[in-house]
Amino acid sequence: MNKPAETVDEYINQFPPEIQNGLKELRAFFKAEVPEAEEKISYRMPAYHLNGVLVYFAAFKNHYGLYPTPSGIKPFEKELSPYIYGKSTLRFPLDKPLPWELIRKVIQVKKQENLKKVMREQE
Repeated sequence: MNKPAETVDEYINQFPPEIQNGLKELRAFFKAEVPEAEEKISYRMPAYHLNGVLVYFAAFKNHYGLYPTPSGIKPFEKELSPYIYGKSTLRFPLDKPLPWELIRKVIQVKKQENLKKVMREQE
């Protein structure tokens, strides 16, 4: 069994080049959307944290997985209908373009939710 990745670079580099490309695109997207977020490995996946978890992401044999927790999925169930999704999971096929605008909306919802949570805790 391979040793778990300790950095996002290590995580990405364990995949074939075509999957690495998609993971690098996701990483660049998250860095551009939330540059203030902390990047780390959590639950053996790359993750972005800003006042709490924004999103985890991973690659599998046939899809990229995004894990924004249920609150990042519920508001977009109608837009997510072309994709496989669950309570906390979004699956995007490797052979199709990623829905960047939808991913942007999910990240923004999570960012606002985390900010509200921090503000409530400070009251």
